[in-house]
Amino acid sequence: MQTSSHPLFQTGRRRIVQALAAGLGLGMAGGLAWAQAGWPNRPLRLLVGFPPGSSPDLMARAIAEPLAQALGQPVVVENRPGAGGNVAADAVARADDGHTLGLMINGNMTIAKILNPATPYDPLTDLAPVSLLATAPLVLTAGAQVPGEGAAVLAAGRQAGARWNYGTPGVGTVAHIGMEMLKGAAGWQAVHVPYPGNPQVINAMIQGDVQVALLPPGLAMPQVQAGRLKAVGLTSAGRSALVPQVPSLAELGLPGFQLEIWNAVAAPARMNPAHIQRVSAALAEIVRRPEIREKLFAQGWQVAGTSAEGLANRVRTDTARMREVIERNQIRPQ
Repeated sequence: MQTSSHPLFQTGRRRIVQALAAGLGLGMAGGLAWAQAGWPNRPLRLLVGFPPGSSPDLMARAIAEPLAQALGQPVVVENRPGAGGNVAADAVARADDGHTLGLMINGNMTIAKILNPATPYDPLTDLAPVSLLATAPLVLTAGAQVPGEGAAVLAAGRQAGARWNYGTPGVGTVAHIGMEMLKGAAGWQAVHVPYPGNPQVINAMIQGDVQVALLPPGLAMPQVQAGRLKAVGLTSAGRSALVPQVPSLAELGLPGFQLEIWNAVAAPARMNPAHIQRVSAALAEIVRRPEIREKLFAQGWQVAGTSAEGLANRVRTDTARMREVIERNQIRPQ
């Protein structure tokens, strides 16, 4: 008669336990797959912190329908403009319906709380990265009256000292922080002049009220091609396919200088991680489709389509770089 201590009995019991464990594991996996298949079970909201027709809005509308097809539910773009996109970002951070996402610029996910401690949400703790959709360099642009081209403009800026002004679409914008980075790298002392938006910055450069600015390629290059402004250099590490004829600032003598603007999708930090991964995988596939890639390229963007982890890494890196500039220059919102 076998006893519970007999080796054959122990082997049989182990096999039974292993079989039960395997069955339980399959059951859990099946349950997870069922939960995935059951979500979303109603339309999703994609909040955008800028008005209709803005660059983030156009990107949101480019991905909304393909994302709806991938997830099996409508994706409704909802504009919540205000505070440079932070109104919408805060609404995403507070959402608890499990069906709210946000399309955000990098400032909303990196510097918002550093720049203004009164910001009601913390990007690093209240938002969950989903996917970095697309990136673009900025173009260091100068008025037509500024002497020289390329590296000569950098030299002229050093010689001008505080006699030069630079324009931005507001305090704490990426263009503002980027210009402060550039001043440190190039030895400039140019004075900041904020405007309500980039159209006013462009007009100020054309009129000679400010000498330089960092602008998105889609805004800068039509003015350059019309002869009203000069493209000095790009903030990307190397040349960009968006504007291949313009050298990088690194080529012009500022090695290591790099700054990009980007758009990404984020979710509330409390959102189910499995749902975040599902949206992330869908977005990565969507932005790589040739028709979507071409549409975003025409809007002035190069697609990225990262994983949630890839966006999280980018947020951490950019936050650290921006924090140093903000704190060193004591930048605070007006």
